[in-house]
Amino acid sequence: MNITPFLTGNIAIKRPYEDYYMDPVYNNVDADNDDVPDNPGEILYYIPTRTGQKDSSTVSLGLSATWSKPLDKKLQEQCKQAAAANINLMNQAVANKRLDFEIARLKNCGELMKAGIIFRPGTEYAKVCADVMLINPPGVVANHTHKLPVKPPISNDASLLKTISIGN
Repeated sequence: MNITPFLTGNIAIKRPYEDYYMDPVYNNVDADNDDVPDNPGEILYYIPTRTGQKDSSTVSLGLSATWSKPLDKKLQEQCKQAAAANINLMNQAVANKRLDFEIARLKNCGELMKAGIIFRPGTEYAKVCADVMLINPPGVVANHTHKLPVKPPISNDASLLKTISIGN
């Protein structure tokens, strides 16, 4: 359904504007009755004649309404499905680009951290890598412990069996 209000106008003006013009009255006297005027083209006087010229203006105010119903609803459904598929495709493309960006950020921040290069903490750009964690960088052994059993000296006493913790 479509409803459209409208307002239109028109003004017609004729320039130069003349209410009257002077119409000549010619001498048609034929005194000798030979069917030829005695003084052809002689103007006896002028008569003011109305031109009928006037300006005009119009204004139209109205409302236009149209209503249409598709005869083939299958085509309309296909159009809706195509639009939804296109929107989903665009959303997936945006998600892929976001994932590419986040992976590139993670990689670059990690490589810089390995090299010992970071932004000064608390600065605006330090936030860029703030959520990146560097776990087990090459050449660095993480803190860990091992429990190793120690065999007792040739004794049958079980209380001598001890576990020693060795840590780095």
